[in-house]
Amino acid sequence: MSDRRNPHRTRAWPRRAGTVLVLALLLAAGCGRDAAQEAATPDAAVDTAAGDGSVTISGDDRLAGSLTWRAPKVELENETAALDDALERADAALESGDLDAGPGSAIPLYQAVLVHVPDSAEAGKGLERAFAALLAQGSEALARAGDDDAALRRAREVAAVARSLRPGGGDVGEYLAGVDRAEEIAEINRAAEAELREGRLGEAGGGALARVRQALAVDAEQPRALQTRAAIESAMIRRAEDAAADGDFETAGTWLGHAEGVRDEVGTVADARERVDTERRRWIQRLRDEGVAALARPDGIAQARALLARMLVLAEPRNPAVAELRERIDLAVHYGGFRPGQRFTDGAAGGRGPQMVVVPHGGFSMGAVDGDPDAEDSERPRRNLRFERGFALSLAEITVAQFRRFVDATGYRTRAERRGFSMAYDERSGNFVRRSGVDWKSDFAGAPAAANLPVVHVSARDAQAYVDWLAEVSGERYRLPSEAEFEYALRAGGSSRYPWGGDAPPARAGNLTGGNDRSPGGRGWSNAFDGYDDGHWGPAPVASFTANAFGLHDLEGNVSEWVADCWHDSYRRAPASGAAWVNPGCRMQVVRGGAWASSPPQTRSSWRAPSPVDNTNARVGFRVARDI
Repeated sequence: MSDRRNPHRTRAWPRRAGTVLVLALLLAAGCGRDAAQEAATPDAAVDTAAGDGSVTISGDDRLAGSLTWRAPKVELENETAALDDALERADAALESGDLDAGPGSAIPLYQAVLVHVPDSAEAGKGLERAFAALLAQGSEALARAGDDDAALRRAREVAAVARSLRPGGGDVGEYLAGVDRAEEIAEINRAAEAELREGRLGEAGGGALARVRQALAVDAEQPRALQTRAAIESAMIRRAEDAAADGDFETAGTWLGHAEGVRDEVGTVADARERVDTERRRWIQRLRDEGVAALARPDGIAQARALLARMLVLAEPRNPAVAELRERIDLAVHYGGFRPGQRFTDGAAGGRGPQMVVVPHGGFSMGAVDGDPDAEDSERPRRNLRFERGFALSLAEITVAQFRRFVDATGYRTRAERRGFSMAYDERSGNFVRRSGVDWKSDFAGAPAAANLPVVHVSARDAQAYVDWLAEVSGERYRLPSEAEFEYALRAGGSSRYPWGGDAPPARAGNLTGGNDRSPGGRGWSNAFDGYDDGHWGPAPVASFTANAFGLHDLEGNVSEWVADCWHDSYRRAPASGAAWVNPGCRMQVVRGGAWASSPPQTRSSWRAPSPVDNTNARVGFRVARDI
């Protein structure tokens, strides 16, 4: 150490023994006086080696949580070389930042030198530099103390050393206040984190959130508290998302509401709402799919309705998935697997049955309208009926070709075939006359009928035989329509005297008696709709005219039609369900709808007439109904 000579190191120092002499020397040292005083406290007792004049500063290990520093034990000979070496080691420790941890640290070494040489300027200045470095280390640790428990421990250690060295210093007091604040925040943060680990988030007061707010009240920018607050928000969001995953969106909304109050002006909750809404949409779609699957089962309507109720909790009534399932339930209730207005055919005996149209469910007023001058007592009393379930009617009357399939398949012989005649139109007289050899294969005048004409010259029993066969070969519930079903379909939502609304039929309304109609021989009608001309004398090929609002043809004209009801003189005691009013063994059955040769009063919506079940003529055919 020749490059660091000073008077202390160039002369022999007298050896002294005893605490009194050492303290006197330390108290006489200017800049080292505080350190000397601390060395004399019970926390840092000075001892002397027996007979050799050596001095040691002894102390116990640090106490956890204490702000009392006990200096490490330093053994130092009172020799110039030893003192020079101690100063050199102290300078090196100071340079490396080793200030107070052990006997080889800067502060204990400088203090040990000052015990032997209280007026050592080099040791005193070194101790000052070490103290400044100590506070710098403490400040750096204090800056990280809120987030790092190890940094907080170091800040405490520095506080203990600083308070021991300069208990009355202003900078030390300020630093100790910072340590106290860091300790307080750390304790609050630890408590908040414990609450968070236990799941006590504090949504209803108390818990982790209250602790964090307490910490932020001390330091609004404290990183550890801010991090815990973000973790609380995340935990609330997770609970919301877990609830959403279970389909409990009420609870999810509650947790998102709690999360919104944790931090301001942060987009995490808004993003979470988007995720929850996405999950909500998935649930709505899932419930819709389950509802549709339920409707495929015979007893699934109740389950589908329950699923729809759950959907309505999650979605607006106008939500497309809600609307779809509601519609499907409505269709299942009222139409089975069909839709109103839908056209379909069933397989029948290796071919296809008649084309059917689904008639929508609904209600109407059956019977003659008030003030109708042509109404008869049999069309009253007017009554309100409602069909809770739709049904299907054939698009038009059964054709000659369709009836032929039945006859060919069964060998059935109609009433006209068996008795050898039917009532046909006679051009010469302009009347209907009994004509031999006329049957279902004949047209209105007795000539061979085209395949696409409505079948006529069939009795009510012939029509019933056809529907029984069709039901058997198709496996579906085919039947003749009831009188109420016929009028409901004929009116198609209207309530006027005529099916089309006013008195005069519009063009292409149907095959009716028109004032401009002419027979092949030039005949006209004596009672007809003025100015109307449909271009036909006799039945027209089916579906030649405009369909009504339900998509059905020829209900108002072409040919009148057998229905399933037995004849009754009025509607008193008629079935309120709209089902056919049937008496076993009845001899008279109801005919409904106008025909190509019907007078205008017989074309009214409420018109009905009795006919013997075995009667056949050129004006009456039939169509079929089917349950759905």
